[in-house]
Amino acid sequence: MQSLHDIPAPAKLNLFLHITGRRADGYHLLQSVFMLIDWADTLHFEKRPNGQLSREDLLAPLPADDLILRAARALQAASGNTQGAHIAIEKRLPAQAGLGGGSSDAASTLLALNRLWQLKLTLEQLCAIGLQLGADVPFFLRGHNAWVEGIGESITPLALVRRHVLVVKPQAGLETGAIFSDPALKRDSIPATISGFAADPQAFLKEARNDLQPVAQRLCPGVTSALDWLTSLGLDGRMTGSGSAVFAWAPPDMCVPKAPDTLQARLCCSLETHPLVGWATSES
Repeated sequence: MQSLHDIPAPAKLNLFLHITGRRADGYHLLQSVFMLIDWADTLHFEKRPNGQLSREDLLAPLPADDLILRAARALQAASGNTQGAHIAIEKRLPAQAGLGGGSSDAASTLLALNRLWQLKLTLEQLCAIGLQLGADVPFFLRGHNAWVEGIGESITPLALVRRHVLVVKPQAGLETGAIFSDPALKRDSIPATISGFAADPQAFLKEARNDLQPVAQRLCPGVTSALDWLTSLGLDGRMTGSGSAVFAWAPPDMCVPKAPDTLQARLCCSLETHPLVGWATSES
C-alpha cells in the first residue's frame, strides 16, 4: 500500500491586517503580509481503494467533517479520481487562533494526495480547488511568504528576513464571523502599497496594526491577557489574523519563562518557503 508520511502543515502569522473596505456581497477587502512559521501540524497519508476516505486523530480530536476531508473530497470531485485515502493527523496548531491551521491542513492534503494519487494537477488547478475551501488555502499551496490583498485571492510573493517570534495563544478561541460582523470593526483603513512595505518593512510594521484586534479584545479578554504578558517580557505584541493568538519579535537566544496556565507560548522561527513548495508543477 503506497503511503506518504510526516507531511508538514505549517502555521502563518499576519504581520499586520488592514481592512480597506467592503464589497457589495459583504466580503471585506484586506491587506496583509502572511509569514510562514515552523509551528506545524503533521499528516500521514495511505492510499485506500474504492474512493474511501477516512481520518484518524493522533493527538487533539477534530470535528467529524473538517477541512482535511473536505479537501480530499474536493480533489476527488475535481479530478474524477476513484482512489481513496486514510489520513492520520498530529494536530498541534490550536484552532480559532488566526494561525491558519485548518487552511494549511487543507493545502497539505491537496498537495500530498495530488502526489499520492498521481493526478499531476498543476498548482493553478489546485489553487482553484483550494479557494473553494477557504481564502487562505491558495497562500499555503503557493508556499511563499506574501503580500495579500482583496479578499485574500491576490497573492504577491515576498522575501522576508528570517526572524524568531514568540507566539502566545489564550485558552479561548475566536469565531472569525463574529469579528467581521461586529459593527464596531474598522473598515476604512487607507490602502498601503507593497512598495511602501518593501522600502522599509520595520518602519512600515511599526505604524501598521491589526484592525480586528480592538473587537477581538472586547470579545475575548484572553487576547488582552496574552498581550499584557508579552509586554511584561519587554516585547511589543500584536494579534495575528482574527485571533486569538498574538505574537512578538523575539531575540533568538531568548529564554522564554513559563507562561501562565491560561496561556500557551511557543518560540518559533519564520520560514523562507513552505516545506512542500514545488510539490505541484506550475506548468499547464
